[in-house]
Amino acid sequence: MSAIFDAHMHVGEFPLFDVRLDRDGLVELMAANRIDSCLVFHPDNEYVRGVVEDVPGAYGLVWANPRLPGFLGQAEELLDHPRFLGVKLHPLLDGYHPNDPIVHPLAALLAGRGLPVLVHCGHPIFTLPWSIEELARSFPTLRVVLGHMGHGNVVYINASIDVAERNPHVYLETSGMPMHTKIREAVRRAGPNRVLYGSDAPFHHPEVEIRKVELSGLEPDLVERVLSLNGRLLFFGDERASAPVGPVRG
Repeated sequence: MSAIFDAHMHVGEFPLFDVRLDRDGLVELMAANRIDSCLVFHPDNEYVRGVVEDVPGAYGLVWANPRLPGFLGQAEELLDHPRFLGVKLHPLLDGYHPNDPIVHPLAALLAGRGLPVLVHCGHPIFTLPWSIEELARSFPTLRVVLGHMGHGNVVYINASIDVAERNPHVYLETSGMPMHTKIREAVRRAGPNRVLYGSDAPFHHPEVEIRKVELSGLEPDLVERVLSLNGRLLFFGDERASAPVGPVRG
């Protein structure tokens, strides 16, 4: 079994939720759970920069809030950094529609660079899968990851799988979604390369999230795809890579 690629981890403080994960805590979680590569993010992108420059195997997604002045320039600058591999959008916390025109310049930038966007998915009013699908359809070359693949509501989980099945550039990420059998369904319907593991640490524990994939009913080779290979293929450009394969990732 390959080492694990965790596509969804947070670092820093989240007072609203009373959770936190610092640099040392991240290193400990990675070591304890066979994670050799991970993606981390936080609204404070400079904090994330410090972590990813210091922790081997940790890479960043730029937390972009299109309601803030200068967000596009900041995102563009950070995406020039070799340890930032895409963007995280949280329309629910930051308060905008995923396909609002204010998002479009960022989406065009990412599509032009061949970099993915991970969008929080599963809560009204701004992060329902159908709303994120509107963004995906507006930018058919932009690879869009539905973070949490609908989260805790089976209606949104089913809809997320539907969206991925309809749109070959949409991916599903498993963190925080409680129904282990839906991971197997997602792989069957969306395809073996478009479902990837994430933990949502420290909101969820990697050990729990890993077991969910292992107990999903997938064959061992597909468990490996979800836990390791698919994340590497999407973000590193090679399913066996332990780091991005080059400056052009697409």
